[in-house]
Amino acid sequence: MKSQSVAFLAGGALVAAGTAAAAVSCADVYPQSASFFGSMGCASALIFANLGSAYGTAKSGVGVAHLGILHAERIMRGIVPVVMAGILGIYGLIVSVIINNNIKTEPQSYSAFSGYLHFGAGLAAGLSSLAAGLSIGIAGDAAVRAYGKQEKIFVAMILMLIFAEALGLYGLIIALLMNNTANKVNYGTCQ
Repeated sequence: MKSQSVAFLAGGALVAAGTAAAAVSCADVYPQSASFFGSMGCASALIFANLGSAYGTAKSGVGVAHLGILHAERIMRGIVPVVMAGILGIYGLIVSVIINNNIKTEPQSYSAFSGYLHFGAGLAAGLSSLAAGLSIGIAGDAAVRAYGKQEKIFVAMILMLIFAEALGLYGLIIALLMNNTANKVNYGTCQ
């Protein structure tokens, strides 16, 4: 009875069982769709982060406008949620630029594993910035309106906004780590 080898591609790595490892074709390791997934990661990081930034800016900006009617002298301190929401768009821009610079267009140079990791990195940064923008917008609007009525609420407002902004930072950090992992993989030559 002959021993048979079973090989399959799992997560971009060749896993072989049996006596001999099977050869993997270049089309399996470096499919044409890999650059599509990398580009989708690049786009989703920017799109979702800017959606979160826009919502946070618009929602908390309404509270700042309301604050200007009651206490115009408090506008500069009350504009903090708008600034923090704007930073979320920068997180998406950073991740998009980094992913875009790592998408390779030469034949047999950009693996499916790298494409999937770049897609995941873009989603991690974009969706966490979207969540942060939603929380900054809602909490910022309510806190700025409360700050207009009671000046003591300013420190509590800043603390709430810092923790909301941290959601976007978590996604940025994970996206950068995923990007580094995607760049470490080297499959060498294929057949």
